[in-house]
Amino acid sequence: MSEHRPRGLHGQTVETLAARILSDEWGEGTVLDLPALREELDISLTALREALKVLAAKGMIDARQKRGTFVQPRDQWNMLDTDVMRWQTAASDNPGLLDELTEVRTVVEPAAARIAAERADPVDLAALQAALDDMTTAGDDPEASVRADLTFHRALMTATHNNFLLQVERVIAIGLAERDKLVHGSGPSDNPVPSHRKVLDAILARDPGAAESAMFALVTKSRDDLDKAKKSRR
Repeated sequence: MSEHRPRGLHGQTVETLAARILSDEWGEGTVLDLPALREELDISLTALREALKVLAAKGMIDARQKRGTFVQPRDQWNMLDTDVMRWQTAASDNPGLLDELTEVRTVVEPAAARIAAERADPVDLAALQAALDDMTTAGDDPEASVRADLTFHRALMTATHNNFLLQVERVIAIGLAERDKLVHGSGPSDNPVPSHRKVLDAILARDPGAAESAMFALVTKSRDDLDKAKKSRR
């Protein structure tokens, strides 16, 4: 999954404003003083408003007559937006975020594996096998292992041929990447190849039930590893 990072003055302004919201410098309901903010950032009011439009589209702010421009409650944010996800994980101020992302994986990925076992075409199967091969080759290389892991799970979602699940893949990918960083950073981890191989073998066998069970076991183990890693860092 490629990350979209806005560039130039416009992108930098968006990132700066988002960071203040994510850090709670601007809490829920905070009304923004646009003239003062424009002067502080040394940009035109038009440029500032354009940046605010981006955050408004993501549900992070709103503007109303008599009230002005204000920060929206978190439950109004577009949580599936790639930038919103990236900003939240980078902020690292929400200890429950990874748990929520893991819950999404637990709900979605076993079902996705079931669907993939029914719909995967030869191209999908080849992509899953290549990702598993890369995982095997990665060995003790954490970065290569994380890349291969992400590629496998992305290929799984692609194999569902469901456009809505492909959108959810963005959430799963971010949650998985952050989980892998934490787990690998806490010390040696178990070999991920066998559990992923069980999922692929079930998909190759066109056995939806076995694929679902294998993926549920994989995600459950992933959740347990995450819990252990978090405890080890306390």
